[in-house]
Amino acid sequence: MINEPHRQKNINSMQLTVKLFAYFRDNRFKQQQMEFPEGTTVEDIIRALGVPLAEVGVTMINSRHCELHQVPADGAQLAFSPAIGGG
Repeated sequence: MINEPHRQKNINSMQLTVKLFAYFRDNRFKQQQMEFPEGTTVEDIIRALGVPLAEVGVTMINSRHCELHQVPADGAQLAFSPAIGGG
């Protein structure tokens, strides 16, 4: 759910700032305030955004590397970047 300014926060939810990088922004957004149920993992959020897990290279919570199974705290900032190929 996208947090709307006139809506009150659900008592069992968390508000997060989600940032997308590179082509993950295509037809999505650059940065957005979003609301998710408590206990939602980083992987759940990526799936909810329609980003293919296999294409995710970097996941961060509050500018620190994180794992897909982690649950961000209310008010956290998440960032997702695609894997970078090359050689």
